[in-house]
Amino acid sequence: MKIKGYFKKLIKTFKKYFSTNILFSSYLIISILLSLTLRILTVGISFSIKPILYDLFIALIIGAFGYLFKPHNQFKYFLTVLSVFTFLCIVNSLYYTFYKSFLSISLIESIVMLKDVKSSVFDKLRLIHFIYIIYLIIFTLIHNKLSKKKYYFEIEKIEISSKMFKNTLFAGLITMFICVMMITKIDISKMSKNWNREYVMQKFGLYTYTINDFIQSLKPKIDINIGYDAAAYEFREFYKQESKKHKNEVNEYTGIFEGKNLLVIHAESIQNFLIDLKINGQEVTPNLNKLTKKSLYFNKFYPQITTGTSSDTEFTFETGLLPSTSGITFVSYFDRKYESITSKFKNKGYYTFSMHANDGDYWNRNAMYKTFGYDKFYSKDSYVISDEDIIGLGLSDKEFFKQSTILLKGIKEFREPFYGKIITLTNHSPFDQVDKYGDFDVTMSYEYINEQGKKVKGVSNYLEGREIGNYLKSAHYADAALGELFDSLEKNGILENTVIVLYGDHEARIPKSEFNYMYNYDPITDSILFEEDDRFISFENYKYDLNKNTPLIIWDSENEYTATIDDVMGMYDLLPTLANMFNFNYKYAMGSDIFSSSEKIVIFPNGNFLTNKIYYNNLKGDYITLTDEPISEGYIEELKDYSEKRLSVSNNIIIHDLIRKEEGNLK
Repeated sequence: MKIKGYFKKLIKTFKKYFSTNILFSSYLIISILLSLTLRILTVGISFSIKPILYDLFIALIIGAFGYLFKPHNQFKYFLTVLSVFTFLCIVNSLYYTFYKSFLSISLIESIVMLKDVKSSVFDKLRLIHFIYIIYLIIFTLIHNKLSKKKYYFEIEKIEISSKMFKNTLFAGLITMFICVMMITKIDISKMSKNWNREYVMQKFGLYTYTINDFIQSLKPKIDINIGYDAAAYEFREFYKQESKKHKNEVNEYTGIFEGKNLLVIHAESIQNFLIDLKINGQEVTPNLNKLTKKSLYFNKFYPQITTGTSSDTEFTFETGLLPSTSGITFVSYFDRKYESITSKFKNKGYYTFSMHANDGDYWNRNAMYKTFGYDKFYSKDSYVISDEDIIGLGLSDKEFFKQSTILLKGIKEFREPFYGKIITLTNHSPFDQVDKYGDFDVTMSYEYINEQGKKVKGVSNYLEGREIGNYLKSAHYADAALGELFDSLEKNGILENTVIVLYGDHEARIPKSEFNYMYNYDPITDSILFEEDDRFISFENYKYDLNKNTPLIIWDSENEYTATIDDVMGMYDLLPTLANMFNFNYKYAMGSDIFSSSEKIVIFPNGNFLTNKIYYNNLKGDYITLTDEPISEGYIEELKDYSEKRLSVSNNIIIHDLIRKEEGNLK
């Protein structure tokens, strides 16, 4: 009876509280729902109370200050707070759609970069990104209803503001204490390093993520020496161990390109699934297909990018380091000292240059290229650009290659040996200028048995008008432009004594649903196959992630080095591989020569990693096996330690400028 009486009293107390705190309770529930909706629409549903508790304690503490206002003024305060929360949800939702990451104070520079790709941003805009505004409307409707019932007038008679403020603040602090007791060492590590923003968002909610990000972003800006001693010690110890390894062990490719020119083609958004892909019997990339058959072709090559996209690819190619997760490396850390592939070729007497028909300040290339040691950057000002030659973001690839060939001919004649990079532009999202890509049919011809039992032919629209269909048309144009470039290089003698390295700089950001449609479309029913169908190709269970690889091709037209390399390879392995081939030393790259005996592992900046045996997801803490070989927990833990160490050292090199400050301390 006593217990029953206690619960009755407790229920009565709660009823009285909520009846006299309807506005605050609505604010609290909506604050939690906003963060929960963001997580569901981005990182997915997580059946965990932990992020809700974290959202709750922050909403309680912030909401407590609302009681310092008179009841009829509290709506303005709570609406302002909820408007800020809603804004955070909208920008993070859109940012996640574009970058598969969450917005950060340290990454705010990337917003500036979006001005030149605004068409891509608008192409990604969906009504779902603004669903959070519904909660503001609901909150306003609740307020209007309360106003009509003279709720605030009645509450002012009974509410003791100071008492409600203290009690709510106390409740928030108690909830915070519970949250602190739930935190683990792994959680602390993930929050302090902030590599995997998806993990922090999913485990701690939007508001804790935002506060933690703000704190982490301020650390290097307040004082670059915060954490310096620990970072420097880790740096010295890491490279003491690395120096004991044979980084340039001799193999069949050692020194094969010494003295030759190197021309690197940075191919915008070219993914590896395009290779040998046919639509209606027509090859999407016939020129690349031919090139893979007469070169060294790496079919499991992965860029390792964050929000710096193309600039991250350039950075990792140049240095063998992983891009920083605290800011965009090209923008925030251009003034550091790096061991670049450009400087290595300069030391060997090469003329070094880059060609790109975009603004030189985009991604801060003008500044970063000086840091890398380029002799010349042929940017937009070096090209003649007419309106009819513009496709997408700027000068079309075909016209860019024509004008670049003239420059290359002069370099070949007067500045040999040379190391140069040419960066393409046309094959950039949103792939919406299909009228300029040329004719490439993405419909589907098929045969079927009609009602009379006769075999007849039909044509389906298939990929026409879809995002992936437009991408295939754009990629076909980009491949045709590359074909013209190769022909021009050969005719002008530029291929003589020159090695070509071509890589796709990053994935095209085509949604998973588009791949499902392309591979599982049934023209007979004009619909997607059911999963139970034997022909169904699934992109679940991380297969979509594994599909993000891009082609890497190393081609010497004068020598037949031909092979398809099936080992997984990251962008950070390319510098060590070329160092072996061109015979120069390196010290700081995180990867290794792909032809060395070391195990192949690709580390992604968010902590995911890939080997020939497994793909590990750092957010979920699980993995899939890629072979029939049994995998031990010891193997996983060893790879996790390996990955975290390299992520930490690489990030600290960038943030703390450790190569400049500590290279003298390496023995």
